[in-house]
Amino acid sequence: MNSAQVDAYLRRLGAEHPAWPTVDVLRELHLRHLRTVPFENLSIHLGEEIVLEEKRLLDKVVGARRGGFCYELNGSFGALLAALGYDVALLAGRVYGDGERLGIPYDHLALRVRTVDGGDWLADVGFGAHSHLPLAFGERGEQEDPGGTFRIVEARPDAAGVRGGHDTSAAADLDVIRDGRPQYRLEVRPRVLGDFTADVWWHSTSPVSHFTRSLVCSRVTEDGGRITLSGRTLTVTGADGTREVRELGADEEVLGVYRERFGIELGSVPTVRGTDREHS
Repeated sequence: MNSAQVDAYLRRLGAEHPAWPTVDVLRELHLRHLRTVPFENLSIHLGEEIVLEEKRLLDKVVGARRGGFCYELNGSFGALLAALGYDVALLAGRVYGDGERLGIPYDHLALRVRTVDGGDWLADVGFGAHSHLPLAFGERGEQEDPGGTFRIVEARPDAAGVRGGHDTSAAADLDVIRDGRPQYRLEVRPRVLGDFTADVWWHSTSPVSHFTRSLVCSRVTEDGGRITLSGRTLTVTGADGTREVRELGADEEVLGVYRERFGIELGSVPTVRGTDREHS
C-alpha cells in the first residue's frame, strides 16, 4: 500500500495520519472502521466477483466506498495497519454455529496486531456484532467492551479431540467468547490472504452458506448501537439494546437508506440470488 492509498483510506475513516502505531491509535481506527465501513454481503447478490488481492480490496473499500465481509474488511484493515507500522498477522478462525458446532476451516479472518507501546491485540472489524475495540490477545480474564463482555480462552478439544497446534509443543487454538457464548475459534499460526481464497468462493456460492441465503448491510452507530438493513427490513438497535424495526417499501426508499445510512450508492435494489433462481 503506497502513501496515497494510506491517505485515502484514512480519509475514508475520517482519521488523521498517526505519528506512531500505538494502541490508542489502533483503538480509534478500529472504532472508526466499524462506524464507517459496513459489514455487508451485497457483492454476492449483485454478481460482483470478490478477489482477495490488496489492490482489489482497496478499490472496493476505499475507492468505491463499499463494505464487505470478514475477508475483505479485515484484509483491507490489516493492510492499512501494516502500512502504518503495526506488526500484523492474519489469523484463521472457525465460526461457532447452532449447537456450538464449529464451521469450516478458514471460516473467518481476524487480525493479531502488535503495537509499539507493547502488547498484542485481537482486531476484528469483520464479524458483524462484535467488540467495538481491540481485545487484549494475551488476557484470559473478562474484557468489558461496548459490544459485550469478552474472553479469549484456550480452546477445548474439538469433535476430533484436537485442541489445535501442529505438534505437541505448539500453542492451542483460542476460543473468543462474547457474553458467555463462543463466537469463533482462532488458530494462532499466521496466514496469508491467499489462504482464504477457497472459503471466499464457498461462502459466495454454496447454497448452505448463510451469506448466499440472505442480504445484510450493518454498521456500528455513533452512539454505540447498530443499524442493519436485511433485504427490506431496517433494524436500529440502541446502545441500551432497544430495537426499532420497520419494513421499507418502494425501491427508492431502500436505495435511500443504503445511500444515506451506509454511504453505498446502488443502481438497483439487491435481491437474494436464490430467490431469483427459484423464480426463473
